Amino acid sequence: MFRKDSLPELLAPAGDMECLYAAVAAGADAIYVGGKRFGARAFAKNFDIEELASAVAYCHLHGVKLYVTLNTLIEDREMADALKYAAELYRIGVDALIVCDLGVISQIRRHVPDLELHGSTQMSVHSTPGCREAGCLGVTRVVLARELSLRDIKSAVENSPCEIEVFLHGALCVCYSGQCLFSSMVGGRSGNRGECAQPCRLPYNNGKYPLSLKDLSLADHIPELIESGVASLKIEGRMKSPDYVYTVVSIYRRLLDEGRVATRAENDQLRRAFSRGGFTDGYFTGNTAKGMTGIRSESDKQDSRSLVIGSFEPRRVSVSASVSLHLGQLSQMTLTDGRRSVTVYGTAPVKAENAPLTPDGVRARLSKMGNTFLSLSPQDIELSLDDNINLPPSALNALRREAAEAFQFERRQLDELSYTPSDKSDFDGEPRLFTAQFMTEEGFIEAAHRVKGHTSAFDVIFLPHTASVASFRRAGGVYLPPVVFDSQLEGLISELQKLRELGVMYALVGNIGQISLARAIGFKVFGDFRLNVTNLESKRAYREMGVEHLILSPELTLPKARDIGGGIITYGRIPLMITERCFISENFGCEKCNKAALTDRKGEKFPMMREWEHRNIILNSIPTYMGDRREELKSYGLHSKHIIFTNEGGAEIASVLRAHHEGAPLTVRVRRVGRR
Repeated sequence: MFRKDSLPELLAPAGDMECLYAAVAAGADAIYVGGKRFGARAFAKNFDIEELASAVAYCHLHGVKLYVTLNTLIEDREMADALKYAAELYRIGVDALIVCDLGVISQIRRHVPDLELHGSTQMSVHSTPGCREAGCLGVTRVVLARELSLRDIKSAVENSPCEIEVFLHGALCVCYSGQCLFSSMVGGRSGNRGECAQPCRLPYNNGKYPLSLKDLSLADHIPELIESGVASLKIEGRMKSPDYVYTVVSIYRRLLDEGRVATRAENDQLRRAFSRGGFTDGYFTGNTAKGMTGIRSESDKQDSRSLVIGSFEPRRVSVSASVSLHLGQLSQMTLTDGRRSVTVYGTAPVKAENAPLTPDGVRARLSKMGNTFLSLSPQDIELSLDDNINLPPSALNALRREAAEAFQFERRQLDELSYTPSDKSDFDGEPRLFTAQFMTEEGFIEAAHRVKGHTSAFDVIFLPHTASVASFRRAGGVYLPPVVFDSQLEGLISELQKLRELGVMYALVGNIGQISLARAIGFKVFGDFRLNVTNLESKRAYREMGVEHLILSPELTLPKARDIGGGIITYGRIPLMITERCFISENFGCEKCNKAALTDRKGEKFPMMREWEHRNIILNSIPTYMGDRREELKSYGLHSKHIIFTNEGGAEIASVLRAHHEGAPLTVRVRRVGRR
């Protein structure tokens, strides 16, 4: 258990230096920012390395921590640069990196072991087993999925080896973070790579906005959050204005310090700062049935435009100095703010031939802090000065600059990286597997009746854990639900144990929290595409965790998949989103379960399916198909194939299986895996 008994950290966003100044002024305990690469908000202004060094300096001078996002999926060709970037962030004093890619995590732990890592919400951690697995990987804090209720948050806090961070305020993704492929599959802009085009904010079904959630606000739950023991409360908004940052952070600062809920006036201030027709606390309270959707109205925009606080400038930190200037000895200057001190040395003074140094002249020159975050008054300089000595003005300036630099910038030492990529040949001899996943038992039964010979060609067939004993006697694998809260674990484990006793040997897992669970029951573990494997180091990390076979991310092109090796999806309406809410019931009625679809502005239809416990899955409008490109797949060394059947009827399943078996094209429009 890692429980925080003091007030949780108030963690603020900053998209640029002015936002950072606003967050510090408003009372943030820590700030998170993104660099120019490898962050999940690629279209924010973000910080280059020099700006990040200044941001670290400014935050630390004010007793504030700074975290940097490196929370996108990394491809093999980027791994060396990502590690060099992490090393540089360590050197300039960044307090922690926010990460999600298992390959990056494993390599940072190896090459920059003292750099603290926080597991991003992009890791999709939503349970105690997930927190424990993250802790085993070397993550010291986990940012839980936004969909958790207070009950499940408390469970994670009480049972996790890591600190727990939860979102407090700001925009909500409708899909579990790290599990959304909508922008990538449909628009070519990967949310997992920081380029989300926000298709959830677009209209569907004749101008409605069924996927656009209101922003989160837990301003009415501060005492419960404090009592829960979470380590950090996070405000979303790295693309928001300094006025927004200051307003929201300052309100939550008061609420935390006073241990109370927001007043009506404070809630109104939060709404004016940014709103999509109000706020929601539905996930936190467990009341997700209605009232969670909203769009940004003209009235909302006007309220935000009226919120003008002014520009935010850096607040200088007052320091005092002790200076020694003695003939023939190195000049010396010490700066202190009462908490810490630094001492630097410079050129030795010489005997003056004319115009010797004077106390007032020295103090005046050394107090000019210029373009720094420091303020030094001449009267706060304690000076020990020999008579009749001299030192060029340039030498005094250099002494002052070096002292200010040393005081502001705390550099860490780290040897140059010597990263050697993993060797793909280490995985030679992998079995060539043909696997299938049926997301409904009905689909499997239809397929087994219609095309018996083709279904027997599969090495493993995965069925939902809710399928009947009769079906599992003909299928060797179980597909675990993508999301399983702590409050749902006991029942699921009991069902899985029965399946193992029945003889089911394989488990298809889509979350790090399911790996050790499945292994403990005795399954051989296969990794679903939801594990987001996009580089060879991730593959190695999962292998070390006990995953025997991996289905690669469908975002990879053929050459990138070739460089990793593993299974690729050769047929399936790829799930684009998994949602905690039942949008089918809310928008179409329960009678449309597994028969509803979203229709976008171009007329494309995206089928919706029920997942376990009334969660929903939104599928791509067209299936991915590579069954007629056997030779091409073979040329890329991609021999393991995986098929996903979702909402297809029996005739459609039969048609796909026959075409795939014969290497023939389908007669419907399909999506192809890219060649570059």
